[in-house]
Amino acid sequence: MMKANAAAITSTGRVRSSNEDSFGYRADYGIYIVCDGMGGAAGGEIASRMVVETVLRRMSEDEVEAEAFDQRRERLRGAIAEANRVVLERAEREPGLSGMGTTLVALLLDSPDGDSSDRDSPAGLTRALVAHAGDSRCYRLRGGQLTRMTQDHSLVDEQIRLGTMTAEEAERSPLRSVITRAIGTQVSVTEEVQEMHLEAGDLFLLCSDGLTREVTEEEIARILREKHDLPLAAKRLVEQANDNGGRDNITCVLIAIRE
Repeated sequence: MMKANAAAITSTGRVRSSNEDSFGYRADYGIYIVCDGMGGAAGGEIASRMVVETVLRRMSEDEVEAEAFDQRRERLRGAIAEANRVVLERAEREPGLSGMGTTLVALLLDSPDGDSSDRDSPAGLTRALVAHAGDSRCYRLRGGQLTRMTQDHSLVDEQIRLGTMTAEEAERSPLRSVITRAIGTQVSVTEEVQEMHLEAGDLFLLCSDGLTREVTEEEIARILREKHDLPLAAKRLVEQANDNGGRDNITCVLIAIRE
């Protein structure tokens, strides 16, 4: 039977005066989330916080414990739709918040605390879902190899996938901050959801782009391999981002799957 341990940290960075990132998790319900807000005035901070609070509330209601994994998948989709609605409604009530929104990346384990309920799997592995909208990312470290589990919903990332732009060109592009999906910016949102099986020893990283804009995937992998203590690993990732410039808010949530 597998369990999940988590650690999280956020930093304003070295340039910004406020932090528009939000994060939260309920390990007892197997839900972990990072949001990176955007919008004028305090809009980004408000949007990201509202989305985290809405999703955590919906995913930790009393009836969740009796739900099957497929039901929890639909609950997560419903929670994201509700979060999208509450951000839109808040912006409509307060014109100064018009245009606010947020990215989202969430990890949902198939049962509270990561306990395995997938007994039909030949290896008895636990299932999980990753849901995301925007350019906040999920990575998995397995067997020392770092794998990016999400593809950015951004203009330059989509151009890279189409082969019309190289990664080097994307780094220099003035459009690199343009995202194509977000929570709270349209009447409806189409988050991307994927299911996977877990193995004991898996380590997941949920992060805002304040980390990935400053720290290469090679550096992330090295830090995660070296730091077996989750709080220290999260702290070191943020320190590396700040050492490399810290031009944006930085948030990391680490989730380790252990027997």
